[in-house]
Amino acid sequence: MNPTNYSERKVEIDGWQVNLTTYQLGDKWHSKADNVSPGAALARTVADSREEAEAQALERARALLSRTKRNPV
Repeated sequence: MNPTNYSERKVEIDGWQVNLTTYQLGDKWHSKADNVSPGAALARTVADSREEAEAQALERARALLSRTKRNPV
């Protein structure tokens, strides 16, 4: 099975750059949110619709990033 409807975009969550990747495998949508700078995966989700998969990934990423402390520059 090959992925279809692949999309990748950058979004900002609470001042953090996040890369959101979404694609369809069969009848399920997969979404992954990762921190752009180190590229660490924050969330991976599977849902019945693109919107639902992206919303779940962004919600999980927001929860993790809100707990991350930033050093002043």
